Amino acid sequence: MNGFSCRPGGSCLVGNMLWAVFFVAVLLTGCSSGSMMDAGDAMPAADAAPAMDAMDAGMASASAEAPADPRIGLGAGLFDAEEAIWNLSMLSTTPPAEDFLGVTNSDLAFQGDYVFQGNYNGVMIWDVSDPSMPELVKDYLCPASQSDVSVYGNLMFVSGEGTSGRLDCGTQGVDEAISADRLRGIRIFDISDIQNPEYIHNVQTCRGSHTHSVLKDPDVDDKVWIYVSGSAGVRPDAELSGCSSMAPDEDPNSALFRIEVIEVPLDAPETAAIVSSPRIFEDLVAPPTHGMSPADQRAIDEAKAAGAFVVELFGQERVLPDQFVAQFMAGFMQSRGGGDATAADSAAFREALPGMIAARFGMSDDEDEGPGRGPTQCHDITLYPEMDLAGGACEGYGLLLDISDPANPFRMDAVADSNFSYWHSATFNNDATKVLFTDEWGGGGQPKCREDDPVEWGANAHFTIEDGEMVFHSYYKLPAPQTSVENCVAHNGSLIPIPDRDVWVQSWYQGGISVIDWTDINNPTEIGFHDRGPVNADQQGNGGSWSVYWYNGLIVSSEISRGLDIFELTPSDYLTANEIAAANTVQLDYLNAQGQPMYRWPHSFALAHAYLDQMERAGSMAPERTARMRMGLERAEGMSGAEQTTMLTNMANRLDGADDRKVQLFVETLRGLSS
Repeated sequence: MNGFSCRPGGSCLVGNMLWAVFFVAVLLTGCSSGSMMDAGDAMPAADAAPAMDAMDAGMASASAEAPADPRIGLGAGLFDAEEAIWNLSMLSTTPPAEDFLGVTNSDLAFQGDYVFQGNYNGVMIWDVSDPSMPELVKDYLCPASQSDVSVYGNLMFVSGEGTSGRLDCGTQGVDEAISADRLRGIRIFDISDIQNPEYIHNVQTCRGSHTHSVLKDPDVDDKVWIYVSGSAGVRPDAELSGCSSMAPDEDPNSALFRIEVIEVPLDAPETAAIVSSPRIFEDLVAPPTHGMSPADQRAIDEAKAAGAFVVELFGQERVLPDQFVAQFMAGFMQSRGGGDATAADSAAFREALPGMIAARFGMSDDEDEGPGRGPTQCHDITLYPEMDLAGGACEGYGLLLDISDPANPFRMDAVADSNFSYWHSATFNNDATKVLFTDEWGGGGQPKCREDDPVEWGANAHFTIEDGEMVFHSYYKLPAPQTSVENCVAHNGSLIPIPDRDVWVQSWYQGGISVIDWTDINNPTEIGFHDRGPVNADQQGNGGSWSVYWYNGLIVSSEISRGLDIFELTPSDYLTANEIAAANTVQLDYLNAQGQPMYRWPHSFALAHAYLDQMERAGSMAPERTARMRMGLERAEGMSGAEQTTMLTNMANRLDGADDRKVQLFVETLRGLSS
């Protein structure tokens, strides 16, 4: 979801925030829970029927040298769309539980053999011990947008931001503007009995929790921390005491321009509470922005030619939806004494509409006060506790944070970019020398991967981290054009532990998923993908991959409309069987979407073979010497005891002192195996 801000970068017209959010969300494609949409925030097709023959629905496969991208022109359908796949194998695709069908699936968390899948109606827990046949363990009905989920130990944490979430998990919503029944914040569940989660506590926040990040301090075992990012408007003080929507210079306790840090004692999670509200956005100004793409401008021009009402809102022209035309027109006619609108009334209304929009949103053409304030909130904060770092994707900025004191994170660096519309998520490479950010241009609910959409917009941006500062290097965007009925833009993903390479898997909503090698930060390269045709061939529907993560050899995608997809990597010209096997020796106890673990590879023959493959690919040694090393390694693998130790030690000794990094890693692995 793309956390709406009143002006680019988040300078705020707070009094009208909730109305503005709803208004712009509908303008952009739909609405959801009082805040602008990710694709997940958009409403997927409600007439879904779980006729799951998608596994054999026209699966198209591409070779490593595909002459034409098979993702172009795929046939539409909800559960019977055509599919294209390359260098991946699909193990299963499973529809949502009945109460969750036709409702947005959101983010994922993992623990043991379980996948926790958020949904705007609650959480589904899947047993994936047999990934070809996931088993639904529990569908916990507890509506709230967007139900992003995390786990640690026996605890499960779920985000709630929209105004319809209830403390009692009821499905009837909340109609009142101010209500003691409303939940906006973090729900905490005890999952000791995985089949019967127990709702034990909640922590309410002033802006709700759009997303959250769980931080396990490597040095402290009795607590975890939760960083809360809330993108919606500030709730009234009458509903939650202490909530203020004033600017910080007017009220130092303002709920704007801050995040919330919750402390969760593991032996008493029912006492979890906010312990700090760091203002990590201090002194940032509104970032630079870009204009419309050619496709968007054509749509505006066509709308004007057809007589539609086009308004300027926050610096961009937008077509006013019919329901809002009717609302504004009704108010306009009431001001003229009521009655049916005449042609003259309509002409006068068209002339008056810009002023009405400006008045509603507090905008003035006379003001020229220089750049406005920067972001008021982050969307995602990716925590890398073993490196004491976090990457904050914060509306108009990417932030680098120091989290060495978990309760008091502070900003080390901030970057803005006119090519970026909405900084959505962040991922470090394993040694935290690089970080990439995704740009959710269009809020995830719009088609932003069309053929003439700029490749720098709605893309990834790659930075090196040098002396605590981020240095830009390149962009990367999905290379296969998508249609105007497919919501598509860069979204969530995770590193894949290919040794000594930076490879990650990423979602693009209805652009599908990509496996991308960004080892060469200046030349990121796609090395695998899966995609389906549009949800609907005739009009924009919402579906596709909300998020995709590598977890213990599996690649798991939360499909917004279609359920849960599980893949595995297959060998290719870009990735060998040995590299995949070495990656799969990394086994995690758990994984959360905004928590990044450090990958460590146990010494194994798979790892040694993987380094040999990389040496061969890079030409690190003469081909004949590489071949001899491979033969020696294969012989050693068949040995045991002292004989094996001697063989491996001799191989390592012959390569000692080499300058090449790959050779050094190979030698280190040989010595590890020999000991």
